[in-house]
Amino acid sequence: MGSIVVNETELRHLRRCVELATEALEAGDEPFGSVLVGGDGSVLAEERNRVASGDRTRHPEFELARWAAANMSPEERAAATVYTSGEHCPMCAAAHGWAGLGRIVYVSSSEQLTAWRIELEVPAPPVRALPIRDVVPGLVVEGPVPGLAEQVRELHRRFHRAS
Repeated sequence: MGSIVVNETELRHLRRCVELATEALEAGDEPFGSVLVGGDGSVLAEERNRVASGDRTRHPEFELARWAAANMSPEERAAATVYTSGEHCPMCAAAHGWAGLGRIVYVSSSEQLTAWRIELEVPAPPVRALPIRDVVPGLVVEGPVPGLAEQVRELHRRFHRAS
């Protein structure tokens, strides 16, 4: 999967995802952040990783899927886009699919994250990384985004070097 070109509005949302990932890192969490944008372009919700609480399911993408299911109609969910610093894990991809959310645009891919973890000599996580499309076939998924992906790589390097 090759990298994509994004417009200025999408870039703004993706930069916010990197800011949220940075906030997560500064709070002692793994660096992930996500923004839910409605079909009309309005930011509806945003979240960062909160797994340091001990609940390893507190991923931002999962939280946004729950928020969307509780606060949006099926039509609104289908028209929405989730922007995120990293491609969804299988748990988050499934939540996204079950909630009926629309498009996903990610900064860095699961493939990149796996390579970075190997490079940093970090043990593999308990759940295998899979492309979103392997979990939710037919979903519109775009990424990675050059330039920003290197910023996310640096956040992961900082997290794993500090742990």
